[in-house]
Amino acid sequence: MSRGVRHGRIVVGVDGSPSSVQALRWALDQAELTGAAVHAVSAWEAHGGQGGNARVYPDDVPAERAAVRLSEAIGEAATGRASVEVSHKIVEGHPADVLIEAARTADILVMGNRGHGRFTGALVGSVTHRCIQHASCPVVVIRAEESDDERR
Repeated sequence: MSRGVRHGRIVVGVDGSPSSVQALRWALDQAELTGAAVHAVSAWEAHGGQGGNARVYPDDVPAERAAVRLSEAIGEAATGRASVEVSHKIVEGHPADVLIEAARTADILVMGNRGHGRFTGALVGSVTHRCIQHASCPVVVIRAEESDDERR
């Protein structure tokens, strides 16, 4: 493979949760191996989603806070990976819809098994579940390592 030539596109959903940061790390590792470009996507909803009850973030943060979380996650996961091309985008909308659309031209969609939703005990969150069902490309689901407190 020649340097500077990119092969493929990996879309990764990032909401700042531990599993999404782990998903970003996995996507970056995969990009290093394959020469793919990584496109990190974060979604936010202005009015709390369905019926005003669902929240992308528990504290109902605006787009600026979503940008900070995305930037922090990229900074944490991409340290020391100068050879990987990483782009990012923040989009208003339901996270599943945003990720499914972003993945239309991707080779794979990578996401954490669960984000900041209310049902953190679920094996797979609702956004991840919906993307698995509707994405037009393969979906890789990454589980974050549990802390000692979560195992109890």
